[in-house]
Amino acid sequence: MSDSTGTRATKVASRLSGTVRVVGAGLLGSSIGHALRAKGIDVALADASPAQLRLAIDYGAGRAAAAGDDPAVVVVAVPPDVVADVIEQELRTHPDAVVTDVASVKLEPLRELERRRVDLTRYIGSHPLAGRERGGAISARADLFIGRPWVVCRDEETRAADLSLVEALALELGATPLEMTPEEHDRSVALTSHVPQVIASLLAARLADAEEGALRLTGQGLRDTTRIAASAPELWVQILGANAAPVVEILEAFADDLREVAGALRAPDAAGARRTLADAIRHGNDGVERLPGKHGQNRRFETLVVMVDDTAGQLGRLFGELGELGVNVEDLRLEHSPGAQFGLAEISVEPAALRGAIEGLEERGWRIAGNTND
Repeated sequence: MSDSTGTRATKVASRLSGTVRVVGAGLLGSSIGHALRAKGIDVALADASPAQLRLAIDYGAGRAAAAGDDPAVVVVAVPPDVVADVIEQELRTHPDAVVTDVASVKLEPLRELERRRVDLTRYIGSHPLAGRERGGAISARADLFIGRPWVVCRDEETRAADLSLVEALALELGATPLEMTPEEHDRSVALTSHVPQVIASLLAARLADAEEGALRLTGQGLRDTTRIAASAPELWVQILGANAAPVVEILEAFADDLREVAGALRAPDAAGARRTLADAIRHGNDGVERLPGKHGQNRRFETLVVMVDDTAGQLGRLFGELGELGVNVEDLRLEHSPGAQFGLAEISVEPAALRGAIEGLEERGWRIAGNTND
């Protein structure tokens, strides 16, 4: 048996029991539904849009919620501007359920609920660090949360049993629960998610009126730095507005950095100008080095770039022959140059495996376009 996402639905031991009610049948809500159903868990879906709800049900994310449902957990997956309203309603309607939400901003909804004097004993805010550029039930995936951090915001009133339910939810979805305060969470996502969205969008906006000749020179670097610029403006207006203060703080510091670099470039031969530019690039190197890699580790890998003909089965053959060589692929990035009949596969491997991978692939006829030892 499998659902419409292609995920095999099997009855396996679950950390959750009973019904999970999901309010909001968009990307996150439907993805939660698909993943839980694959574990044999009853998922009751609700959405303010009947069309969205029917679409999510048709895709197999769950069944329509019924008046007699008695959920153990309620997951609120609605836009930021209505999340406080829905949390309040769900706490009132389901007095025995633990209510969590997956909004990307945690402090503002909490403050709004506190202003309304809502009893928040059974509410635990949370946020999975997962998503896609395209939203809606049609884009939902059962594996969306696998390996992703899932922030859980507890406080001194949080009951241990309730906390365990929310953490069990994250674990069922393949995520890794992390405890943070709402303030810590919002400052963190301002730096790692919200500001990058603004910067990527501003950079991509420069392309709107660019000459076609310039766009033909597009490389992977530009694609990487503008990928998230395809996100929905309506959603991001809400997110940025709800987390404005920490976003502004980082953007203002970033603007100062840009002014310093621009000043150095206005007179690149002036004393200290080259050092300013070099320090800017070096500090970027330092930041990249701190990003967690595979399995959350800070280990660094070597890379080789393999030219792959743009024909069916070539990438599979490449992986198969790397396996025969005993080389584990730690990471992969593909680049297709406009008009070219081949792609470039940038493959990350353990440093000790680099030379053997290059020699073995060349013996098998693969063309190596470069590596980190060049």
